[in-house]
Amino acid sequence: MSPLILELPQTLRYQLEMLAQREGVSLDQYVVYALARQVSSAYTLTEREDSAKQHADFASLLARLGSVSDDELQRALTERERAAPEADLSPEIGARVQARIAKQRER
Repeated sequence: MSPLILELPQTLRYQLEMLAQREGVSLDQYVVYALARQVSSAYTLTEREDSAKQHADFASLLARLGSVSDDELQRALTERERAAPEADLSPEIGARVQARIAKQRER
């Protein structure tokens, strides 16, 4: 990472601090996140020539896999191999991600 010094209007800094606090991250982390999100939204995806084949292949795969019940899915998830988290992933971040996933499932 390389440092960048910015002069921000106080109201903007306050808004960013509040958003960072709500997300449970530092101001620096939130600003990097917001900038990365803005920059990535500027990219335009173009359809590849073989996208129709990819769609057909995916539909074929789904047809071959069939459907599973919620019980079968839960059993497969319970029995799956657990991987060690990445070195940079703190237990706090992992817990926040799991909480967000659980919240999404409730909807």
